[in-house]
Amino acid sequence: MKKDIHPNYRDVVFYDTSSEYKFLTKSTIETNETIVWEDGKEYPVYKIEVSSNSHPFYTGKKMILDTAGRVEKFNRRYAKK
Repeated sequence: MKKDIHPNYRDVVFYDTSSEYKFLTKSTIETNETIVWEDGKEYPVYKIEVSSNSHPFYTGKKMILDTAGRVEKFNRRYAKK
């Protein structure tokens, strides 16, 4: 096998910003931020907007996640004048 061609596979905390849910898993994603996990160790953290804890399909709740204001932008752009 060739050396130094594979990404760094490590423990990473994924942080769902919409529901304040965090989970620890392995990933190759690169991030500069770190967080102290429940076991007292420091891990890289990657912030996400939707996870299985906040997605309507998995939670059974109907809620609209519009963090970027895309619906309002669309309505302003294509509103009848």
